[in-house]
Amino acid sequence: MHPMVKPALRRGWRDLNTVQFGMTPAHAMTLGPMDTATGSFLELLNGTRALPLLREEGRRMDLQEDHVDALLDRLARAGLLDDTRGGGPAADTLREKTDVLERLRPDLASLSLSTPEPGGALGRLAARRSLRVQVRGAGRVGAVLASVLSGAGIGEVDVRDVGRVEPWDVAPGGLPAESLRERRDTAARAAVRRAAPDRPPRHTRSTRCGTEDPGLSLVILTPRDDVAVHTPDPFAAEPLMASGTPHLYAGVVEGTGVVGPLVLPGETSCAGCLHQDRTDRDPAWPRLVAQWRSGKARRVGACDLALATTVAGLAAAHALAFLDGASPSSAGARWETSLPRLNWRSRPVRPHPACGCGAAERGKGEHSSTDGEPRETMAVQRPTTVRRSKAGAARPTGTWRAHV
Repeated sequence: MHPMVKPALRRGWRDLNTVQFGMTPAHAMTLGPMDTATGSFLELLNGTRALPLLREEGRRMDLQEDHVDALLDRLARAGLLDDTRGGGPAADTLREKTDVLERLRPDLASLSLSTPEPGGALGRLAARRSLRVQVRGAGRVGAVLASVLSGAGIGEVDVRDVGRVEPWDVAPGGLPAESLRERRDTAARAAVRRAAPDRPPRHTRSTRCGTEDPGLSLVILTPRDDVAVHTPDPFAAEPLMASGTPHLYAGVVEGTGVVGPLVLPGETSCAGCLHQDRTDRDPAWPRLVAQWRSGKARRVGACDLALATTVAGLAAAHALAFLDGASPSSAGARWETSLPRLNWRSRPVRPHPACGCGAAERGKGEHSSTDGEPRETMAVQRPTTVRRSKAGAARPTGTWRAHV
């Protein structure tokens, strides 16, 4: 192990004896009171020294070996310590691809903030290279979203759509102007390849007609049709539900951006739950949906470029959080924002007992948003100074607190 205090967290001294790691309430923590020797020892935690050398350096600074070990252990348990050699075999392989790793340095730093175990961030970044995601819809939202996922290190991003690129499909980061009149899916896949840090090996899998690919980690539905964005068709998602494939909805409809719900089949609410809930609240809903779906499709919808890019970015962030093992707030909810005020709102989508997805029976999928709420203050004993017990053993004292 080569310990390193996570460089993504800025460090500052609140007073002569208290150091703060991180600036934002989500991640900031303070350590104190701290003696001068321990404060100086923190400067050695830069990932260039293994544990034996750190113990030796500590002895030169009059720090007991057990004090050094306890400090490192508690830094690690507080989520403030990284390991420049950790992460497992996949991480070792990624380290050898220096040009790829340099492209992904900001993503690695971000992952380190939400990955508590030392070396875990690089392990998760390396794991992205083995994931397969499919994006269905290559308009202003879908093509940009697919490129973002590819650029963030997802190993294989497939894009499905029909037709040819129209002038209004073109968007920065998505389909370029040079792709006009090309097949949409072909042009989007080319954009995905351009965004990728490298090209990990593709995994060829065959599927029977009418079935879903079991190797997909996530399917993201980004329809260009505004009706499909506003009211996702439960029938279209039946193969995904039957195969247990997680899927996420995103798009823009009439100047409103939508992200969610993220559907974990059998666990969280789905498009059928959304339809049943709306029918309960508005008896005219099925009649309206039937008219919208049978009406003439608009050739060009209201899809503001900046709003579409925002939706693509937020949907990509939710997708990456899920793929990295977290549970984003879009599981069981739809995030919506409308022009011109652009206030994001979370609308719960609860499991409906009349829906056959089974989520209501399991009692899962309830959504609660804590965005913007203060975190509870955490107090955990951490080593800061050393005092002698009667038996002569070194005893660490001091307190860590989350700074909010």
